[in-house]
Amino acid sequence: MLSITTKIDGQNVIMRGDSIIITNAIVLDGDTIPNIHLKEIVVFPELIFKSKQEARRYTKLMRDLKRVYPYAKLAKDKLDELEREYVVLKTEKEKKEFTKTIEKQLLDEFGPELKKLTVTQGRLLLKLIDRETGNTSYELVKELRGTFSAVFWQAIARLFGSDLKSEYNAEGDDYLIERVIILIEHGQI
Repeated sequence: MLSITTKIDGQNVIMRGDSIIITNAIVLDGDTIPNIHLKEIVVFPELIFKSKQEARRYTKLMRDLKRVYPYAKLAKDKLDELEREYVVLKTEKEKKEFTKTIEKQLLDEFGPELKKLTVTQGRLLLKLIDRETGNTSYELVKELRGTFSAVFWQAIARLFGSDLKSEYNAEGDDYLIERVIILIEHGQI
């Protein structure tokens, strides 16, 4: 079939018979090759569950991660923004006031939503914060609020069966979490 290629308003137009295709394309040795950007698709091996309970746990994990992952991404963005502003402050007093102001803003903005998280979702959020920032929640609290605050909140977390020092291990215990996060990032779930 005869194919004609021309440019209209900077776009390549390929005409074949009765059809017209408008696309980005390159002409290489007289051949027009469409240049189409495809969305990346991640393929994992199919999970085989030993029981229905295990399958339900995985479904619950997906649901919980869809709920808390945006908060972890937001925490990373806010922390990056905070660090940029924090480093220009000169005195400890300015840094302390700035930290308290940011903490109040975050509590006002996200406190009610975060209080609605389940214990499991809270634990996942702690792991995801470590994944996104490279620091455990304990290290972040210690850096921003001091050692006493970090120890206090760690003790409270331990009372409820959580651990602010829990680290994210994508190849180990957290491989299912990593799998689901990758699928979320690629819009596959």
